[in-house]
Amino acid sequence: MTSKTLTTYAVLLVAGGALGWVGNQSLKTAHLRLNPDNAAALKSVPVVQPSAMAPVAAAVQSSNRNFIAIAVERVGPAVVRIDASRTVANQLPDALRNPFFRRFFGDERGAPPERVERGTGSGFIVTQDGHIITNAHVVAGADTVTVTLKDGREFEGKVVGVDRVTDVAAIKIAATTLPTVTLGSSETLIPGEWAIAIGNPLGLDNTVTAGIISATGRSSSQVGVPDRRVRFIQTDAAINPGNSGGPLLNNRGEVIGINTAIRANAQGLGFAIPIETARRIADQLFANGQVEHPYLGIQMVDLTPALQERINQDNELNVRLAVTQGVLVVQVIDGTPAAQAGLKPGDVIIKINDIAVTASSEVQDQVESSKIGNVLKVEINREGQTKAIEVRPTSLPLEQLN
Repeated sequence: MTSKTLTTYAVLLVAGGALGWVGNQSLKTAHLRLNPDNAAALKSVPVVQPSAMAPVAAAVQSSNRNFIAIAVERVGPAVVRIDASRTVANQLPDALRNPFFRRFFGDERGAPPERVERGTGSGFIVTQDGHIITNAHVVAGADTVTVTLKDGREFEGKVVGVDRVTDVAAIKIAATTLPTVTLGSSETLIPGEWAIAIGNPLGLDNTVTAGIISATGRSSSQVGVPDRRVRFIQTDAAINPGNSGGPLLNNRGEVIGINTAIRANAQGLGFAIPIETARRIADQLFANGQVEHPYLGIQMVDLTPALQERINQDNELNVRLAVTQGVLVVQVIDGTPAAQAGLKPGDVIIKINDIAVTASSEVQDQVESSKIGNVLKVEINREGQTKAIEVRPTSLPLEQLN
């Protein structure tokens, strides 16, 4: 193959690939804003007309409180504000990097060597002894964390662990008999169901917004953060800077997700991490301080008939694709499990563990659900021939998280 590669034609999705700082790097507002330039266009999803309101507490019938007010009254005390700060090194002006200028003026004429960056986010208490779940981008890299309850009590928070791959973090505070949330399920959600968000947007504690579930199962590439391993819940409940890490509730006041992102170029598009993902990751963080993610070491893209035609017509690539559907491998990183197993650029993945795949997000899901060290069966089409390859995922390297 010449120096021209398949990446010329593809927007890459990394199966356990390079990951950067999650969210707002300056921590000025602890909120993940999605870049519209690299976000895949979201397809509109038909919204199911909400049916009659689900049964709620009898108090709704006997007072002017609706189900939203009852849910917030129940959950609000367990929603916290998280103030995080970190110290970062300042970059000296180019002139002060020159030894000649530093000899006469000294570093004190330039920027101070360090500065403190601060941000505010949200979180929620899951155990009475102080286990709190929030977003990784709210507290990642923080030197100090202050947790403030709705009743005004403040606690010093310890960041137990941060997982940038799913944007989930675990915090512990020294306290007992704390109010807690009730965890629900996101697996049976359908568009049109009620959604309630609680958080601290712009520092306004315990702000409540309500809307509906707009869609479920949004892939990370659709949302515009292809390095995440999350199937997002989409909602039109208002999510603003500072809401990150707060709970998304159903009409019964159960937590179904963590509010994490908005589309910077749109209104009414908010996204949440499903509570099943958040709980699985948080449990590992509280137990071990870290999470291991299976890693193959490939870059891939969804194969379409148009992409197949362009690749086959480019003689410089020296690649001939015999199928029009599947997941195209565009790069295999040296020394990784994929390379050791014999995967090559130009291979088209058609099945993982006997499950047909047509999108890179589906491959990502299968990789994430696999176990490190166990055999992952990958069926590929290579220039018209079907081959079965066994790959043993390793743990995502730490350097991929920088």
